[in-house]
Amino acid sequence: MYNPAWPFAVHATIFVVSGIVVAVTGVRLTGYTAGLARRTGMGQALTGALFLGAGTSLSGIVTSVTAAAQGHPELAAGNAVGGIAAQTVFLAVADRRYHAANLEHAAASDENMLQGALLIALLAATLLAAFSPEFTVFGVHPVTPGLFLAYIFGQRMVNTAKGQEMWQPRVTEHTYLEAEAEPSTGSQGAVEPIVRLWAKFAATAGLIGVTGYALANSGVRIGQLTGVSETTLGGLFTAVVTSVPELVTTIAAVKIGALTLAVSGIMGGNAFDVIFLGVSDVAYRGGSVYHAMGDRPVFLIMLTILLTSILLLGLIRREKHGIGNIGFESFFLLLVYIGGFLIIVTTMS
Repeated sequence: MYNPAWPFAVHATIFVVSGIVVAVTGVRLTGYTAGLARRTGMGQALTGALFLGAGTSLSGIVTSVTAAAQGHPELAAGNAVGGIAAQTVFLAVADRRYHAANLEHAAASDENMLQGALLIALLAATLLAAFSPEFTVFGVHPVTPGLFLAYIFGQRMVNTAKGQEMWQPRVTEHTYLEAEAEPSTGSQGAVEPIVRLWAKFAATAGLIGVTGYALANSGVRIGQLTGVSETTLGGLFTAVVTSVPELVTTIAAVKIGALTLAVSGIMGGNAFDVIFLGVSDVAYRGGSVYHAMGDRPVFLIMLTILLTSILLLGLIRREKHGIGNIGFESFFLLLVYIGGFLIIVTTMS
């Protein structure tokens, strides 16, 4: 059992070890998800959004829900939205690793753009909740069930978009076409029964979720012992650590040539991560988590909307090459992310 009375060194060790476990475990999900995308016929965009994005997010959702249930709404919200911001910036890191062209150029698809628009809508809804009258039903704000319904509706749109093809990116020599370039997942992933593949995916994702509980408890205690604000702790430290699987799986997806999977895992996972706030609102028994989280998470939500908008501009513009062999959107993602957290740390602590 976790004991808050343990010394700081123990909490820090648990935090670091949990982060390493999350990272190592998360990379296994890439091969499993790529195999499921091929075997089920769902495609990389939808499979990446639903399974890779959600699976790698389990540690984050456990962290946020645990923090909310223990009465730390600022940490819960900071971790949820901070993870979205960090994962968006991870695409800039993956862009740097893909040398043929700008990653957003190569992996352009209507599914990924729909995920970005859905994410902005969900984040905007949480802001509306924060600035609306504090009204709850059984301690839950009315926006919370709306988030769940909107997410389901959005994923249905993404699924139907694959077959309708109402919008298609212009095909260039650098455009990744999933139908013509199946990712290499290894001989074992190609021949093993699909039931076993699902079982491996579920077990790996479950381990990530369990580790998130340790991260949440150690993170809360570290914040209490060091005096770091919960937004800084959640939005920067626990969010980045619990988002390491997204970074690892994104780079791994780029390495095996599954470019659509790399982008959709981030975009779809980000939309799923907004559900963290909804579940945290249910877990938090002090009223509406949107009103209890404070000004710093609200600033972080607005920062994340800006980051997502920049990413969408890159997906639409599809620049082939840019600054430092990355697209203009990757450059500005890094710039805005660093600047935003400098403001939080230096002026809002």
